[in-house]
Amino acid sequence: MPEALLMYAASTQDANLLYRTRFQVGDPVFYMEIGGRTLLLLNDLELNRGATEARVDEVLSLSAAEKELKDEGFTKHTIADVVARILEKRGVDRAIVPASFPIQMADMLRGKGVPLTYRKDPFFPERTVKTEEEIGHIRESIRHTEDAFARAWAAFQETEIRGNELWYRGAPLTAEAVKRIIDGHLYENDLLATHTIVACGEQGTDPHCRGTGPLRANESIIVDVFPRSMKTGYVADMTRTWVKGKASPELKKIDAAVKQAFDAAIRTIRPGIDSTEVHNAVKKTFDDLGFKTEKRDGKPVGFFHGTGHGIGLDVHEMPPMGARGAKLEPGMVITVEPGLYYPGVGAVRVEDDVVVTRDGCRNLCSYQKNLEIA
Repeated sequence: MPEALLMYAASTQDANLLYRTRFQVGDPVFYMEIGGRTLLLLNDLELNRGATEARVDEVLSLSAAEKELKDEGFTKHTIADVVARILEKRGVDRAIVPASFPIQMADMLRGKGVPLTYRKDPFFPERTVKTEEEIGHIRESIRHTEDAFARAWAAFQETEIRGNELWYRGAPLTAEAVKRIIDGHLYENDLLATHTIVACGEQGTDPHCRGTGPLRANESIIVDVFPRSMKTGYVADMTRTWVKGKASPELKKIDAAVKQAFDAAIRTIRPGIDSTEVHNAVKKTFDDLGFKTEKRDGKPVGFFHGTGHGIGLDVHEMPPMGARGAKLEPGMVITVEPGLYYPGVGAVRVEDDVVVTRDGCRNLCSYQKNLEIA
């Protein structure tokens, strides 16, 4: 008997379900693949919308399926009974589920006689290589992200330097204020940005510190933005580092090194290589320029994260591009994000999104990488 692919999730939180159906739903629903056909089981609230929006072969009515069970004498039943009966009617005696499949639901289905096995991520390996349609969605998210960077840059240009303080429209300029400028512009264009990073000085030397409080003149400010389109679900992921005022000579050297490492990564990316080669090219660039990665006072300094990762419907997808890697293929969309972090001096990270091509890669981003803002 055939086996089914089975998912139970909300597509607003589960990229695999959104990828397969292109249907955004906020509550968990069942999706099945049986004999090459795709099915979505929906309640009455979502039924009509699913019938017109979901890219599946068949939309099943949950209420109709429940009525069939009642007509057969099953007055007390659960959704697991409904799914088990649907699978049985289609000649399915077992199902494959993603590793994230809810344990409680798995136990309920097994209790109804449906054996389940899980597939390791990626559940749909084809997600790692993007179609032209998907690349177009990512480029659209990038375009709005670059516009948001431009809005923030303009705010910094308008900002006054008073001693080591930054003042914007009569008040100290804070990380929160810059995030509101960026996130607000993105929201106006149907993108949702969460956990945007605006990290000044020492905060920026911790790569994932979100940043808080007043921003200061003449110090590095890392701005990392990774919004998701509320229309398509596809993300962008970009980082720039700015200094309002004058960067120190040491910080300028760090900035130049990071941009050299970025260029080395771009030159290295091509189909057929393991993505660890890209990471190693970045590390070698930093080593050759004398920027050590080590621990000082028990904390890592230098370059101590991966060079990048895949993006798509998730902000972190295959392939990884660090100590672990994977073979690069045309159509993969990956980030390139080298950075250097030295407490007491500052931090610089730049990040663009590129697509692997037949003979190299193409940068999908075009926003400038200037360090100083006058």
